[in-house]
Amino acid sequence: MKILQLLLSIVAFIIGFTSFLLIFSLILASIFDFRPAPKTRIEIENPIPSAKLQSNTLQLISWNIGYCGLGKEMDFFYDGGKKVRPDKSLYKKYFSKINDFLNQNKNLDFILLQEVDAFSKRSYRNNQVGSFANTLNKYCYSFAKNYDVPFVPLPPTHPMGRVKSGLLSFAKTTPIKAQRVSFSGNFAWPKNLFMLDRCFLVQRFKTSESKNLVLINTHNSAYDDGQLRSQQLEELKKFVLKEYDNGNYVIVGGDWNQNPPGYNPDEIISGYLTVRNDQGNIQPDFMPVGWIWAYDPNNPTNRSVQFPYKTSSTPTSIIDFFLLSPNIMLNKVNCINLNFEASDHNPVLIRVNLE
Repeated sequence: MKILQLLLSIVAFIIGFTSFLLIFSLILASIFDFRPAPKTRIEIENPIPSAKLQSNTLQLISWNIGYCGLGKEMDFFYDGGKKVRPDKSLYKKYFSKINDFLNQNKNLDFILLQEVDAFSKRSYRNNQVGSFANTLNKYCYSFAKNYDVPFVPLPPTHPMGRVKSGLLSFAKTTPIKAQRVSFSGNFAWPKNLFMLDRCFLVQRFKTSESKNLVLINTHNSAYDDGQLRSQQLEELKKFVLKEYDNGNYVIVGGDWNQNPPGYNPDEIISGYLTVRNDQGNIQPDFMPVGWIWAYDPNNPTNRSVQFPYKTSSTPTSIIDFFLLSPNIMLNKVNCINLNFEASDHNPVLIRVNLE
């Protein structure tokens, strides 16, 4: 009888503590809820003297680095796995590999990163923004928050806790302006309190012509039924068409969390499973004639994090790519196969000409 009472007391304590944790998290998240404006001017850090682009030939990379926490040994609870973050030594290994890659690519004109932590429990409160800025000290940069929650209570047994993260764009030329543009949709309350406030980061650059280059870093929604992604695509489409109609060059790069038009999983090189096709394809006629979807059809950019990564069994997909306006010529696009060693995404490189 006493053992039964003890067990019931333990169960009651666990239920009570979990309920308290959830209520406390809701109150805390409601008080400190990140409510960004539709458009916000972003600081341009480490400005450099160059006033305009020095060449019409440009090279850039887009990479979702997964906050240096989703390398090949990791799974993730929100995707059906069990883990929340790697142990500290593994985190340091992922961070070091990503930092080394950036250091080896300091010849690029632009570097667009997604899921970069500024202060988060999941990345051991390391200021990745400052660290990468030190590595890329010949670049100016702008950071746009899209995730700022004081305490994420999930999973209850090992809460993710404090998260502050966002989009980080580096450039060899100082932009005229940097701006955070909010996507208008989000999840319903209370889920929206603990999810990302999605946005895209816009940088404007003078060119040798009487045009601006409008460079956009985006990270579109995941974990929804497709409605948010469709809404965000429409908002992004409206924005870029207006910029192009104004005579500007437009490049959009990032993690779209959906497949590009024409994506065929059977084309990905042998050795990779391609059964992950749940993100959906952007329709071929979504953009007007002349706009270019730039992606490497032969190599996956993203892998499932339901389990640790194995080349022969982990589902992969292509969800990281670029969109180019008709006045830009695509010379090269290449997914750099890093075998998902330090992130659940591979970086994508493009070379373009402004015509």
